[in-house]
Amino acid sequence: MATYKPVVVQAFPKLGERITKDTAYWRGYKTPVQIKEFGAINTIDFSPVPPYNYAVTASSRIHIYGRYSQEPIKTFSRFKDAAYCATYRDDGNLLVAGSEEGSIYLFDVSGRAPLRQFDGHTKPVHVVGFLSDKYRVFSGGDDYSSNLWDIASATEIVSYSEHTDYVRCGCASKVNADVFITGSYDHTVKLFDARTKSSVMTIEHGQPVESVLLFPSGGLLVSAGGRYVKVWDVLKGGQLLVSLKNHHKTVTCLCLNSSGQRLLSGSLDRHVKIYSTTSYKVVHSFNYATSILSLALSPEDETIVVGMTNGVLSVKHKKPEERKEKSQKKRQPAYRTYVKGRTYMPKQEDFCVSKPVKRVLRKYDKLLKSFQSSKALDAVLEPPIRLYTPEVTVAVMQELHRRGTLRSALAGRDEKQINLLLTFVARRVIEPRFTPVLVTVADMITDIYQPVVGQSAIVDRQFLRLQEAIGKEIDYQEELLEVLGMMDTLFATFTERRATYLEENKSNGLTETIETNINN
Repeated sequence: MATYKPVVVQAFPKLGERITKDTAYWRGYKTPVQIKEFGAINTIDFSPVPPYNYAVTASSRIHIYGRYSQEPIKTFSRFKDAAYCATYRDDGNLLVAGSEEGSIYLFDVSGRAPLRQFDGHTKPVHVVGFLSDKYRVFSGGDDYSSNLWDIASATEIVSYSEHTDYVRCGCASKVNADVFITGSYDHTVKLFDARTKSSVMTIEHGQPVESVLLFPSGGLLVSAGGRYVKVWDVLKGGQLLVSLKNHHKTVTCLCLNSSGQRLLSGSLDRHVKIYSTTSYKVVHSFNYATSILSLALSPEDETIVVGMTNGVLSVKHKKPEERKEKSQKKRQPAYRTYVKGRTYMPKQEDFCVSKPVKRVLRKYDKLLKSFQSSKALDAVLEPPIRLYTPEVTVAVMQELHRRGTLRSALAGRDEKQINLLLTFVARRVIEPRFTPVLVTVADMITDIYQPVVGQSAIVDRQFLRLQEAIGKEIDYQEELLEVLGMMDTLFATFTERRATYLEENKSNGLTETIETNINN
């Protein structure tokens, strides 16, 4: 008696994901570490100097974390209500933060009590930061004003009241110590110069502005609001260079990597998109559990920290580069290598003893071997096989059809099983690799269960879905045939023109040459 041959599952080529240098680089971060904060994390800011600690502003506290610590190494909790926008100075020694009560606090990183308190805003202050001269602080609040403060005297230098809605974001120029930028919910971004009494430039973003970012060169400005990230040329008077719409919900935060060649944006759609600053195309993206409010990248791009609405801080560290010079223990060759040598080939007079290999049959093969067609079909309709390896399901259906038992395996099923079968067929019948087999299966199911049509709303709905899927595929194929016909006509025209051109050349040149040779 011949031994049973397992079902041959046809292998189809898989369309692999395109692995670029960016994909390989950004995948080189470890699994994120989750840290739970007391509330939604509105700001994350890295210290510009080693060891690159970072300040996390959440609820009424500012926590300072070390690069690899999962517990805060310092806490500033002298706020009566919520704290906002804790930002380091360029030397990493001072930290400034806004508050819900409208005051601005200046802290020494090595101390706990505020060094300075700036009072002047009448509503919450969501935006604070240092100018590049390190001696002045700018701020923006819900009272629509943008102020400039002197650190030494703790006094207000100038106040601008040009915005008509909440001021929720801002940044300072690293090139010019007098320039800072604020973004507001009035859809505008304003550029201020401390030497003037009014803004020197106004840019219309078109959506409530959630975040602004100035490139290190000071020539390009990025604004985020609504679903849009827009890049503006400041040197050309605020000319729009590019508008990006890659997020599905509001973009809340922006940041640049250390080289300025990659721009990162975080959104309420739970994604962080990474753009190339040369082509402004998305080169990679990260997916998170909940909506993202804040984002920061360490000065050496070693750590990505993301703050979410549920108070969870996600920290990803770069994997260390693997050392190629690893002392691997050499595997000792087998005994026969010592006797005959690694490259020994058996001769004609040698008798080769092969070790019998025990073949393990899968569940559906065992059922097919015992001629249980219906149960074999049930086995390949289980979710792990049906969803992730549909080629196995189709291969078993094809084998049952070859044996002539497919109709009996499909018959005698209840409403739930028919629904499962029709769902699978309607979903996969439009795939070219499965179409020949599944069209036969669909035809048999229709013949078998035609008498019960109208008795179950679920089954009727699946039949309609199958009809719709096949109808769409037929329309699609007809359109493709029309396009193919047009292309054939065009190609035929090009071929005729080329042939005519060659004939003209032949008649004008080659024939004359031949006649000349003959006469000579």
